[in-house]
Amino acid sequence: MATDFNFEQIVRDHQTMVFSTLVRLTGSREHVEDLAQEVFLRLYRALPGFRGEALLSTYLYRITVNVAQNEWKRRKRHAQSTVSISDEVSGWEDRLEHPGPNAEQQLSENEFRLGVEDQLHKLSQVERTVLVLYHQEERTYEQIAEVLRMPIGTIRTHLHRGRKKMREGLAGISTNRPANVSANRPRGRSELCTAKP
Repeated sequence: MATDFNFEQIVRDHQTMVFSTLVRLTGSREHVEDLAQEVFLRLYRALPGFRGEALLSTYLYRITVNVAQNEWKRRKRHAQSTVSISDEVSGWEDRLEHPGPNAEQQLSENEFRLGVEDQLHKLSQVERTVLVLYHQEERTYEQIAEVLRMPIGTIRTHLHRGRKKMREGLAGISTNRPANVSANRPRGRSELCTAKP
């Protein structure tokens, strides 16, 4: 029952996930505290009607995605799509390894980060959401399908299309990067541009 939930404990348990997901989905730390408050406010209002048909974390991801989508729409309406370089870089800091003290390598890595963020912004909202949830939040196809209320096949299609667009968009940047910068980056699900469909 909803009355069994300790809301303060829910916030403590999930605030890191909510903040990091919002930053990754919006590509900026600007207003992220306000957005997180909106997420938890919506959750608080919805808890009395929560029937436990899905995991609370899945329900919270759904709210977070909705708040992020509203933020994208707000930015588009107000023509605020230009994000400062510092915000764009900070949005990917925790996912891309720092290239080291070499100034040329740093410049190349920053260029790549900006390129990733730029290409991510060019994707459709659903493609971007699927890529972030799969590669950055490491959600399964089933979990993403439940969050977005879409069939798993549709999720796979959006993931494939998003990866393809990212690879094509980043091809020029990737070929210009020094080999040792590429080699130092961690591999795994966070490799948006090189992941196979």
